[in-house]
Amino acid sequence: MLLHIVARGRIGRSPEAELVDRYLKRIVWPTRISELPDRGGREPDRPTQGRRILLDEKGEVLGSTAFAERIGRWRDDGVREARFLIGAADGFSDAERGEADMLLSFGRATWPHLLARAMLAEQLFRATSILANHPYHREG
Repeated sequence: MLLHIVARGRIGRSPEAELVDRYLKRIVWPTRISELPDRGGREPDRPTQGRRILLDEKGEVLGSTAFAERIGRWRDDGVREARFLIGAADGFSDAERGEADMLLSFGRATWPHLLARAMLAEQLFRATSILANHPYHREG
């Protein structure tokens, strides 16, 4: 299953970009990042067997194990792509939220988009590590 991050804005060369790159390189599953301009631009076509996950303050707050289990279920159900969208500064509209398969939140605090991208990359690495029984993740 492809893990695809679609983010508004350019990350450029920054410490956050280094973190994103560091975690995505550790993931053994296929990964991709698509960057869209802050305004406009078109999301890549979604595969028929895909899930669209919006990072949104109104979303579910999942622990790392529950997040891994969700991704594992999708993989086992034959989902070809899990697409994680990080919106612009104003977030997503109600219509966009309604079209999503899942809304995911990293808590009720507002996070800068570049940090959200790094946090997502780390959580994707952690989830795939949990699913592979790798010792990276430690509970409690």
